[in-house]
Amino acid sequence: MHTVWKGAISFGLVHVPVKMFSATEDKDISMKYIHKVCGSPISYVRRCPACDVDVTWDDISRGYEYEKGKYVLFSKEELDQLSAQTEKTITILDFVDLTEIDPIYFQKTYYLSPDQAGGNAYRLLLEAMRDSGKIGIAKIAIRSKGSLAAIRVMEDCLVIETIFYPDEIRPVSQVPNLPQGANVNDKELTMAKLLIEQLSTPFEPEKYTDDYRENLLTLIQQKIAGEEISLAPAKPETNVIDLMAALQASIEAVKGPIVTDPGETKPKRTTTRKKKEAVAESETQAETNEATPAAVTKPKRKPSSKTAKKTIS
Repeated sequence: MHTVWKGAISFGLVHVPVKMFSATEDKDISMKYIHKVCGSPISYVRRCPACDVDVTWDDISRGYEYEKGKYVLFSKEELDQLSAQTEKTITILDFVDLTEIDPIYFQKTYYLSPDQAGGNAYRLLLEAMRDSGKIGIAKIAIRSKGSLAAIRVMEDCLVIETIFYPDEIRPVSQVPNLPQGANVNDKELTMAKLLIEQLSTPFEPEKYTDDYRENLLTLIQQKIAGEEISLAPAKPETNVIDLMAALQASIEAVKGPIVTDPGETKPKRTTTRKKKEAVAESETQAETNEATPAAVTKPKRKPSSKTAKKTIS
């Protein structure tokens, strides 16, 4: 690994000499812009439009545009002086719980290894942080740029992650079209939580792959070999109208039929043919009931008073 930074971790009066290495790498496939006419790559030059000349790095300074077309200029020495006091030290300010930091703050991860004779102090800090379950919030300057950072333990290595300052995080209130006070259907909510539960699994990062990169590499090899390229058409997008039906179909696709009540038994799956037969039978029975009049029972007539008298005599 290439050493990105070299200095020391400082907490209290303790200094731990360390070296920094990038923990991640960008595996995006790099492509160049090519001139279609001749096949040559396009070059980019630093050119001054006012003087109409190419400019070398020695003739370039840094400037801040405070008004349109007006700049305050800074030399490299002036900018280096701003970070000279902190560029060689990672100063731990506080120790906090990792769960208190939202992932939106994290930028880039680096590994830290002990440097020179700092092995004992490195191991001391590592074990103390591991036992306490805390992470360190620190300040660091990398390539003349100051940053906030979090130091934590990963296996048997100290890891530092640069994080954004709070004023660099845009507030959620700026996000347009967020639902305000929308009512959620209780049944849909139950189904959604059931779907989340059935899709929940331990995090196994090795099972996730960059499909785009793999497909692009395959395409590159085919083009190099001169093979004819054919791409499968994209699947047409479908508009989900019935949210409840979509949730139910998703759950059935994952684990089978839905059981909303733990005490209920799982309903048996019925084939399409059996469902059609059941519907036809119920319709026939309904038509029969409508065509056949119900039996009418005539009430018995009470004997009149005259008939009663004759019977008595």
